[in-house]
Order: sequence, then C-alpha cells, then structure tokens
Amino acid sequence: MPAHISLITLGVADVAKATAFYEQLGFIRSKTGSQESVSFFQAGPVVLALWGRDAQRDDAQATELWTGNGGIAIAQNVASEAEVDAMMRRAETAGARILKEAAKTFWGGYDGYFADPDGHVWEVAFNPFWELDGDGRVKLPE
Repeated sequence: MPAHISLITLGVADVAKATAFYEQLGFIRSKTGSQESVSFFQAGPVVLALWGRDAQRDDAQATELWTGNGGIAIAQNVASEAEVDAMMRRAETAGARILKEAAKTFWGGYDGYFADPDGHVWEVAFNPFWELDGDGRVKLPE
C-alpha cells in the first residue's frame, strides 16, 4: 500500500466548542463514530478528528515534544478565487481569526490564512495549476 494520510487529529482545548466551529465551516460530524470526547468529520478522502489536547498529548506520550502548535498548516483547495473569499468569510463568521486576507500569490494562485479558536492554522487556496475532481480532491499533475 502506498504512503497516504487517512486521519488528521487536531488537539483542542474544548471538543464541544471546536466541534461547533467546524460544523459552522460546513464539516458534517459523524453521529455514529463521534463521542463527547472526540468528534470525527469526513473531509474528502481524509477524516478530520477533534480530540482533547491533553488527552492526545498523553496518549502519544509526547509531553516533552508538544508544547504548543507545531507549525503545521492544513489547507483546503477550492475551485476559484470567489470560493476562497467565501470560505474565509465563513471562517471569520464562525469565530476564526484571519491571519492573512485572501490575495493573489507570488506563484500565480490566490490564498488566505485563518486560525481556528485553538490556534490551528488553515490555508484556503485556489491553485490554477491543480485540477480538483468532483469531490474536491486535488489531482496532482503527472
């Protein structure tokens, strides 16, 4: 099996609050897989999970490593500049902090960045050089 990513887990301060935020962004929570202490969302071919930050740190035995946000940015690619603008507005309305307003990029695309209430950084981008399939999955050029 080739290397792949099937799950991204964000350690959050308050699972219920974070769940409400991501639902406002349009993610649909799995009713059967989620529990009070963890929420799961189908995010295209990947599952997005929200789990208590302390529980995740303890489970991974990563107390010495995880002292805060690890500098990772999660990206959502969309089909147009207008969709970038719409998602940025949606995120701000849901309670995100806009880090970088959407704008043209040096590489020919269009993107913006926001932080969720727990400080996880998201990029929303339109890349005119990448094709998206019907499910929004990036199809990298050969």
